[in-house]
Amino acid sequence: MSLIAPPLSLYVHMPWCVKKCPYCDFNSHGLRSESPPYAAYIDHLLADLDADLRDFGEAIQGRSIISVFFGGGTPSLFAPELVERLLDGVRQRLPMASDAEVTLETNPGTVEHGRFDGYLAAGVNRLSFGIQSFDDAKLKRLGRIHSAGEAEAAVKSAQDAGYRNINLDLMYALPEQQLDGALGDVERAIALAPTHISHYQLTLEPNTAFAANPPPLPDDDHAWAMQEACEAHLAAAGYGQYEISAYAQRDKRCEHNLNYWRFGDYLGIGAGAHGKISASADGSVRRRWKTRLPRAYLDASGGAARIGGDSMVPADELPFEYMLNALRLIDGVPAGDFAERTGLPASSIAPALTQAQAKGWLEDRPDRLKTTALGQRFLNDVIASFLA
Repeated sequence: MSLIAPPLSLYVHMPWCVKKCPYCDFNSHGLRSESPPYAAYIDHLLADLDADLRDFGEAIQGRSIISVFFGGGTPSLFAPELVERLLDGVRQRLPMASDAEVTLETNPGTVEHGRFDGYLAAGVNRLSFGIQSFDDAKLKRLGRIHSAGEAEAAVKSAQDAGYRNINLDLMYALPEQQLDGALGDVERAIALAPTHISHYQLTLEPNTAFAANPPPLPDDDHAWAMQEACEAHLAAAGYGQYEISAYAQRDKRCEHNLNYWRFGDYLGIGAGAHGKISASADGSVRRRWKTRLPRAYLDASGGAARIGGDSMVPADELPFEYMLNALRLIDGVPAGDFAERTGLPASSIAPALTQAQAKGWLEDRPDRLKTTALGQRFLNDVIASFLA
C-alpha cells in the first residue's frame, strides 16, 4: 500500500479562556486566580514541535507548511509578541509557503484595543471571531463574556487595523430561539462584511454543563428550517456554502479546514492538540494527540509524557475516516483522491458507494465523491455506511 503525501498544516492549541462556556467540549480551561505561564507555554510548544519533527522524520522532511491555525481556548489571550515568537520559531524549523494562511481564533471580550495591528505584524493574516449570536440575552444564556455591541466593535477594529480576511462563528438552534432570531444573527453578521461565516447548530455534547442540565432547544424540524433559511440568506449575500457549516465569499475559503476535510496532514502541538501524518514510504497514516491538561503538558517539557496517544490508523478504518471528512464538502472531492490519500484501491469502497448511491445519498458519477441534497441532510448515516 502506498500513498501520495498530501499538503501539511500546523495546528497550535492555546488551552486557556476567561471562562468555560456551558456548551463547550473543547480542551479549554478557565482562568483562575493566577495568570497562566503564557511565555513559558511558547517555549514548550516549540519543544513539542522539535520532538514531533524528530519522531516523524522522513514523513515530514522537505514538506512545507501551507497553513497555521491557533485554536483554543482563546488564543487572543496571548500577546502579539508571543504569537510572533512562536511563528518565528516555526519558520526556523520548517519551510512555510509564501502564501500560507495563518489564522488566530479570538473572542470579542478578550482583545485589547490596538492588539489587532500587533497580530497582523506578527504574521497572522486571518482572524476568526467567536461571536455565536448578536442577541445579548442569547449570549448570556450561552455563557459568553461579550455583548453584541462589543462583538461589532471588535470586528470593525480588526478591519481598521488592516485585516481583510475575517471569519465570524455563529450558532443557531439556540435555547428557545425562533426562526427570526436565527435570521437576525445572520443579517447582523453580513452587515459587518466578513469574508467567511461559520454557521453551525448548537448541540448538546457529553461532559458539558448543558448536557448535564439541558436548556430548551428547538426540535429537529425547527432547526432544519433555520438552517435552510439562513443558508439561502447567506447565498443571496454572496456567501457560498462549501462545507456543511462553512460559507465564504469568492476565493476566501478556509485553507486550513479544507486541508482537514480533504484528508490532508497536520502537525498538532499544544495541550490536547491532535495531528495526522501520512508516510508515503510505507503507506501508513498515523494519528498522535497530546496530553490534555496544561499542567501535565508543561511538566512534560517536550518529552514523551506530552503524548496522550499515538497510533496507526488500521487499513479497514481508513474509508470511514476519509469519508468523515471529505463528504462534508458540498462539492465533494475527486474520486481519485481516495486512493491517493489512503493508499487503498477504489474497489475497497465500491460496495458502500453502490449502496449509498442506491439510497440517493451520493451522486452516481465516476469522477467525484459527492453527496446529494438528501445525503447532506442525512450525512451521519452516509458516513456510517463506510464503517468497517
